[in-house]
Amino acid sequence: MIIPAKDEADRIGATVTAALAIPGVDLVVVVDDGSFDATGKVAKAAGARVVRHSRNRGKAAAMESGAEAVRLFDDEFDAEEPRHLLFLDADLAETAGRAAPLIEPVRAGSADMTIATFSARVKLGGHGFVVRLAREGIKRASGWEASQPLNGQRCLTRAAFEAARPLAHGFGVETGLTIDLVRKGFRVVEVEVDMAHRATGTDWHAQVHRARQFRDVALAIAAREQVLTDIKGVVRGSR
Repeated sequence: MIIPAKDEADRIGATVTAALAIPGVDLVVVVDDGSFDATGKVAKAAGARVVRHSRNRGKAAAMESGAEAVRLFDDEFDAEEPRHLLFLDADLAETAGRAAPLIEPVRAGSADMTIATFSARVKLGGHGFVVRLAREGIKRASGWEASQPLNGQRCLTRAAFEAARPLAHGFGVETGLTIDLVRKGFRVVEVEVDMAHRATGTDWHAQVHRARQFRDVALAIAAREQVLTDIKGVVRGSR
């Protein structure tokens, strides 16, 4: 399990503790992405293995670092098969322990990636602009429609993760990951879970966060639409 985290000292301990209680989970890697608080220390005290970025590099880079740490762990212990990768947000607190339904379809071989849909919706401070952008962009680029396209709670096989690299930058990572895997024929399914994270507010910090999300999601979509346009141009030219 991989948990990207930045300045989450108040919740990361509960998140790690709950995650370690999920049946079958014996490794939690927290990627401290340039935190200014005690996120890394709290995570380690709760039982996580901690990878630290000396500066903030963004969510996609944190996911890459976490996946590499898991690969090294598998190599160290000569694992027969690579572990599946479960990504969770750092602010889930005790609800992180309810992620088991995300794992089951991947473990059973009926899905290559699962995406969580939260049964209990938290009222957000934004107006849904980023969600609509991601949902419409995914549908336009891949034909698949996601109900909660930005949900970061995902479980996927190592093969699926590697097929999606390099990941889209920053907060565009979920959107890019979905488009890339659906296009390549991987089986992506949504799974309802009883989880919840902290709601974003309406102060200027939250507004800046949403602006960055919008930018990164838009860039991820634009890059993939350009690739699709280029492919169509090559196909037309070969006729």
